[in-house]
Amino acid sequence: MEKILSEEKLKQFKTLLDECTRVVISAHVSPDGDAIGSALCMANFLRRKGKQVTVAMPNIFPDFLKWMPGADSILVYTRQQGQARAAVEQADLIIVCDLNQPSRLGGLEQDVMASKAPRILIDHHLNPADFCQVTASEPEMCATGEVMCHLLHQLGELDGISQEEAVCLYAAMMCDTGAFSFNSNRPVIFECISQLLARGIDKDQIYRNVFYTASEGRLRLQGYLLYVNMKVLGDYHTTIITLTNEERQRFNVKNGDTEGIANMPLQMLGMRLSIFINEDTEHPGVMKLSLRSVDDFPCDQMAARFFNGGGHKNASGGKLHCTMPEALEKVQKAIESFSEMLK
Repeated sequence: MEKILSEEKLKQFKTLLDECTRVVISAHVSPDGDAIGSALCMANFLRRKGKQVTVAMPNIFPDFLKWMPGADSILVYTRQQGQARAAVEQADLIIVCDLNQPSRLGGLEQDVMASKAPRILIDHHLNPADFCQVTASEPEMCATGEVMCHLLHQLGELDGISQEEAVCLYAAMMCDTGAFSFNSNRPVIFECISQLLARGIDKDQIYRNVFYTASEGRLRLQGYLLYVNMKVLGDYHTTIITLTNEERQRFNVKNGDTEGIANMPLQMLGMRLSIFINEDTEHPGVMKLSLRSVDDFPCDQMAARFFNGGGHKNASGGKLHCTMPEALEKVQKAIESFSEMLK
């Protein structure tokens, strides 16, 4: 296991945890399995220590993550703005998970940054902003869940975590690695998994909870998107898939039913880049983009240059305020700009 913090920062981290009473934990907009899992692990851990903890997310999260221990108590800012803002205002410690910039907090950013409470950042993205008193950031790690696993070990707490906390950590790591199919070659990752299995978790059940809960609508939508809406740019080894809210309503899909669609085209031989353009369900007219790649193609650079986003080299996201046709034009320009790498 690895040390995340210097001795000085570790002491400061312990002091912040010991002295706090009311804690708010949050993560990035459109929280995924790593964001939810790492936040809920820390929430359950602190509640065992007698702390009052509120987990507040900027917006809705996928239905297939709602089985996770503690997920039923998460506040969603876009739906429970008053409660979320009040929790931040009353907090004497704020913990931010799985993001590197405060802007990724969405509507919660203003309240979090205005709060006088000290802040802790736990993350694995590149170039974390300096907006917290303690930053535990390890970009080479596969997930924020892995960072938290090492952090709990450094605190001397990993052997004593509950089964619920171990479930959350495993789910976080599993989700951010596609069930350990990418960005997961470091041997120490499996040391972490061994520690979590020792807590009695059922990793097979966790896998089924995440990946085997599809509705009929999800399966039919996948078939429609792959057969009708997927455009293959053979010369660029790239695919583009689009989804509008009108199409979403036609298939009566649930929140989170589009998760993983961006990865599917990469199963085709020779594909290097997949781009999924998905109209935001909460903000019509806003297009969310998910980029996935293989080998050395830098999704994060394309997302930052063209789509107001960022992320990891092989998995990034962005957002455009425009119509679907306009988004397609911008995507085409981005692909042409990176044509040498894609060809």
